[in-house]
Amino acid sequence: MLGEEDFLRETGISAEYFQDVLSLGWVETEKDEENHLLFSDSDIYRVRKLVRICDDFELPVIGGTIIVDLLERIAALEDTVRQLKADAEQRF
Repeated sequence: MLGEEDFLRETGISAEYFQDVLSLGWVETEKDEENHLLFSDSDIYRVRKLVRICDDFELPVIGGTIIVDLLERIAALEDTVRQLKADAEQRF
């Protein structure tokens, strides 16, 4: 888990962009014993992907989050289909 400063440094986003992402509730946070926000390593990858998509397609943050969410759902569905195919092949 990373603190806010480390998260900003690792993702390369501005404080304003960070606030936009937080206000959407798009990254999962935890709080430490001093009530500071903590972020997971997996959210670094997600936010970097978000920034690339928003920059490449000149999208607002909310548009980029929708696309990243859809891409993640597609990847999960593809994994499920692969697993179902593998299970079906083992049965026959």
